[in-house]
Amino acid sequence: MTLRASGEAPLVHGRPRLFLLSFLMLFVELALIRWLGANVIYLSYFSNFVLLGSFLGIGIGFLRARSPRDLSELAPVVLGVLLALVLIFPINVQHAGGQLIYFGFGISGPPVWITLPIVFLVVAAAMSFLGEAVARSFATFEPLEAYRLDILGSIAGVVGFSVLSFLSTPPIGWGLVVVACFLLLSLPERPLRLVLALVAIVLMLAGDSLASGVTWSPYYKIEVDRVDANTHLILANGVPHQVVEPVAERRVREPIYFLPYQRAVNDPLGDVLVVGAGTGSDVAIALSEGAKHVDAVEIDPRLAQLGRELNPDHPYQDPRVDVHVDDGRAFLERTDTRYDLILFALPDSLTLVSGQSSLRLESYLFTREAIEAARAHLAPGGVFSMYNFYRESWLVDRLANTLRVAFGHSPCVDTPPVAGHLALLTVSTDPANVSCPTHWNPAGASSDYASAIAPATDDHPFVYLKTRSIPTIYLLTLLFILIASIAAVRVFGGGFTGMRSYVDLFFMGAAFLLLETKNVVQFALLFGTTWIVNALAFAGILLAVLAAVELTKRIVLRHPARQYVVLFAALAVAWLIPLEAVLGLPLVPRLVVAIALAFGPIFVANVIFAERFRESASSTLAFGTNLLGAMVGGLLEYTALIVGYRDLLVLAALLYAVALLTRPRSMGGAPEAPAVARAGAGPG
Repeated sequence: MTLRASGEAPLVHGRPRLFLLSFLMLFVELALIRWLGANVIYLSYFSNFVLLGSFLGIGIGFLRARSPRDLSELAPVVLGVLLALVLIFPINVQHAGGQLIYFGFGISGPPVWITLPIVFLVVAAAMSFLGEAVARSFATFEPLEAYRLDILGSIAGVVGFSVLSFLSTPPIGWGLVVVACFLLLSLPERPLRLVLALVAIVLMLAGDSLASGVTWSPYYKIEVDRVDANTHLILANGVPHQVVEPVAERRVREPIYFLPYQRAVNDPLGDVLVVGAGTGSDVAIALSEGAKHVDAVEIDPRLAQLGRELNPDHPYQDPRVDVHVDDGRAFLERTDTRYDLILFALPDSLTLVSGQSSLRLESYLFTREAIEAARAHLAPGGVFSMYNFYRESWLVDRLANTLRVAFGHSPCVDTPPVAGHLALLTVSTDPANVSCPTHWNPAGASSDYASAIAPATDDHPFVYLKTRSIPTIYLLTLLFILIASIAAVRVFGGGFTGMRSYVDLFFMGAAFLLLETKNVVQFALLFGTTWIVNALAFAGILLAVLAAVELTKRIVLRHPARQYVVLFAALAVAWLIPLEAVLGLPLVPRLVVAIALAFGPIFVANVIFAERFRESASSTLAFGTNLLGAMVGGLLEYTALIVGYRDLLVLAALLYAVALLTRPRSMGGAPEAPAVARAGAGPG
């Protein structure tokens, strides 16, 4: 920031200043993803658009660093305006449509292809000024030293936000961190405009944090509405999510939740597993039906805590119940227990695993491989059941067909006449173990079910996507975002002329974003979709980048074509080794192999980037180009909806090949003397 009297040095300057700016930029990016997802209804289904807006804004900020007029002092003001716009003029993301299913209730509002570009551009505007502040600080450092400080600050940003998430800190805590950073970067003058902006930020976030009945989990803004003495409505990110009520009332109002125990006629209910235990209603039902022991798995620690506090049947205090705050798929992979009943009890989430993928928290729970893992954990005569409001009949058919493939015969289907396609699917290894009035048989299916909708897989875990395609609404949204980005770069970033010298860095940025996305979702499969796994994966990626920078600072590696050969070999190995083989390993060997497969290509890619970046004549322009490439890579990530996540490695390899072909031929192994360096926890 430049908010200080002429000729007066800031309180924090030099290396600590660059470190703090990088920390602040990544921290604000993570905070915006969480906060906007909680306050713009259904935006949590599209949080990757917030990340794309951040990439565009930071990239424009770097391109603007060439301008003699410094606008970085507006960063806190524009950030405050963004918060005010969301709170004063609330908008919703309309999610209607049958090709891609979103859980929740229908709401009014502009269509997705209008709302998401607006959010994208507002975030880009807010982040551009902060990006410019970082870029101008970078101009005072040798490129690789600046790159190193940036990565260190970014790692600190990930760790800092993760610690606050672990402590369930509300937005006021995030805001105080941001305000403290702005003050440290702008002291000692404290101009009135800055102080007013920061006070406004704190006051707006305080309203979100101190409201009665509102708490924050690592995934949601959770609100509790008291209906009566024994009944509470739980809202997640503004959407009705769960109802806490006595078992006796639920037996009358929703008898389908008791049907699994009627279908499992020979089941002694010695051990029961409930995945998606939430606030404990399904666990209380299992106990009321005679379960001797229940493993209750719930991914959100706050929902589990509310179950202890509010559930009138007190299931989580029952000595027969063990509560596990964990991802359901990860729990299945780790446990050795065999169950008489495994129940997937409405395990639908309202958010994505991370801000840079289309993967939901429960996506890996409904794949063919996940159901096969559940089957492997059934005791002799055991029964598997799942129920939910599935919204579309084709989703019921997909899940039923998944059970048929995993168990070898059609499941039993109960579909009471209730809106929202409420359905119960029940199956066992032996059909005789299930008392079934109606077996699943989709209309028009042949005897071998060849026409039935295919199961989701671990490589293509998009259970809520009807066909392997990019929905039209996504295509329109992505097109509008691309057009808006081109216009923004031309108007505010000085155009594309100067970027021609760094076309290879553009393609490297796009490729790296795909590589990063693939590895984040890979770790989610191997170790669970919990927030802590995601944070550790992101931190691991940054550490691999840091290791590449440290190597490049000490050794000049000539012959970049040879480095590309190593990169392509690492990508090929990662593509050839199936994740199911890694998933079958014990925890420690699985971790070692996963780190090698994920971080090996990232390390080599960033060695190549660091060498090329060191040779750039204008590293703010070079890195701005790289970040804009990363934004395009974020758009290309949606091709996973068609090809799956594994083949993102093929697309990344093609983009790296284009980067090699477009690399200026005059570039060798020896560096020139560049003017400035990079910013942001961005791609290489």
